[in-house]
Amino acid sequence: MSKTYQLTRVQQIPGTLEQVWDFFSDPGNLSVITPAELRFEVLSESPRQGMYPGQIIEYRVRPLLGIPLYWMTEITQVDPGKFFIDEQRYGPYSFWHHQHHFRETGQGVEMTDLVHYRLPLGWLGDFAQSLFVRARLDRIFAYRMEVTEKTFGSV
Repeated sequence: MSKTYQLTRVQQIPGTLEQVWDFFSDPGNLSVITPAELRFEVLSESPRQGMYPGQIIEYRVRPLLGIPLYWMTEITQVDPGKFFIDEQRYGPYSFWHHQHHFRETGQGVEMTDLVHYRLPLGWLGDFAQSLFVRARLDRIFAYRMEVTEKTFGSV
């Protein structure tokens, strides 16, 4: 069995809680905050009533050699303006649990991403983690932080 990995990112965003929440809770913005080389596409339509528990979001992404990969996540918990959690239901990981937390500060909003993930294929998955998976996730989240700064400014 492969190991469970954790990735944590914290970013200060000089926007209002409503602005930041609206941006990050809209699945349509996922393609905006994902590096272009992944050719990330949201296949699901965004609901008009906003994010809700039980919402299924489908994507297509090309993480390796341009090969298209289908990914489905479910929004399992939502506390508007505070946090939401998405969990993979089908996709590249054997486990994916992503918490998005938002907290007002004197400088705007502190956003914390906490991801727990596990790779398939036992020791081969662990080898892939050390070879390229972690580096790829680090680049994706670094890009996300850059886009967030371009969108909202920096503290």
